[in-house]
Amino acid sequence: MNYHKSPCTYTGEVYLNVMNLDRSKQFYTEVIGLKILDEEKNKVVFTADGRMPLLIVEQPDNVIPKEPRRTGLYHFALLLPNRADLGMLIKHFVKHNVALGASDHKVSEALYLSDPDGNGIEIYTDRHPDVWNWDNGKVAMSTDPLDAESVVAESEGQEWSGLPMGTLMGHIHLHVANLAEAETFYNALGFEVVAHYPQALFMANGKYHHHIGLNTWHGGGDARPSENSVGLQAYTLIYPTESVLKDAIGEVQALGSKVTSDVNRFIVEDPSGNRIFLHVE
Repeated sequence: MNYHKSPCTYTGEVYLNVMNLDRSKQFYTEVIGLKILDEEKNKVVFTADGRMPLLIVEQPDNVIPKEPRRTGLYHFALLLPNRADLGMLIKHFVKHNVALGASDHKVSEALYLSDPDGNGIEIYTDRHPDVWNWDNGKVAMSTDPLDAESVVAESEGQEWSGLPMGTLMGHIHLHVANLAEAETFYNALGFEVVAHYPQALFMANGKYHHHIGLNTWHGGGDARPSENSVGLQAYTLIYPTESVLKDAIGEVQALGSKVTSDVNRFIVEDPSGNRIFLHVE
């Protein structure tokens, strides 16, 4: 099952504000292994396959550093096609002394790091859905130590040459001000809760382990960041059909959310001010 194409609704490209575009360009190409798809004076579009945008970074005028204890990005998560890809990436990161976290989540195996501005990044690979443990509509996830040696062994004889074709934006995890409000909003957009953690919940469409993570680990009630702050500018949700998108827009409008539009997409903010672009696959 592919949880990142029709008939699912799923996460697409992520937009970030950064302090220094040249520094970010070097990091995302040389350290993370993305390729440049397009470039303007103050913006760079990154891809893995040379066609599909995954990440857009922009240096706004009068940009300010990341503000603490605000809503916005906890991390965006790049999904690799297989375990050997993660193994090659571990070897690459170790070679270049990249500071890492790593976890086994039962449904997936993941690496964690931050970009030079403190934007959180997860890079992971999924275990086969047949081994995910579902009970009454909820999937079992945990945060256990990663068996990095086993992952690296999968890539024996293979060398890293950048993120592979088939890399996707697997999910996004957000700081929000209020979990109950966020759950209601994202339910209206077509997602259901599939797992609970302390002060966090995970939501998915089509029985994925999660397309969207939400947390109040700052304590809740966080203010929104300034428009020109480093951090999340927006992210994308991709719908399978015009009809499904239309229904979602109607549901969030019924909650009182304002929905606007520009070329080929709709724009809405969640109750914590996280901006979302909505469009059809």
